[in-house]
Amino acid sequence: MEEKTFETNLRDLETLVKDLESGNVPLEDAIKKYTEAMEIAKVCSEKLNSATEKVNKILSSDGELKDFEVKEEN
Repeated sequence: MEEKTFETNLRDLETLVKDLESGNVPLEDAIKKYTEAMEIAKVCSEKLNSATEKVNKILSSDGELKDFEVKEEN
């Protein structure tokens, strides 16, 4: 099974939320949609955290990835 992109997951999540907000979903289906939405939200959150970690690292002159730090001067 191919892993969905962040954007695809986000679109799926938006569709599920719209369905739930409509109020026209039987209770059993609403529970399933809510559970699926929470799983997708978790995957999206994990991908965002991973991307944030990668962005916060810089490549040093010796080729090592290091945490990015901003040095403030007074």
